[in-house]
Amino acid sequence: MLYQCYTYDMKTAISLSDALYEKAEETALYMGIKRSQLYTRALEEFISKYSGKMITEKINEVYEKIDTKEFEPYLNVGLEPIRKLTKNDSW
Repeated sequence: MLYQCYTYDMKTAISLSDALYEKAEETALYMGIKRSQLYTRALEEFISKYSGKMITEKINEVYEKIDTKEFEPYLNVGLEPIRKLTKNDSW
């Protein structure tokens, strides 16, 4: 008899030092979750933090290419002129 198995999760193999493996085992046990869930959560958090850094770097690259000389008259305007300009705005 042939059984078909459909899974939405990707299985992968990774190499860890013995010390890191033991810490992961202890942490998963402490948290009451499976080891694969611990690795998934850790990887998601790492990617999330790194992704934010990549986005910031891309934004900085764009801003480096912008000629800010045309904006210089507006840089040190202060709040009062802005309040006057927006006093009738319905926010």
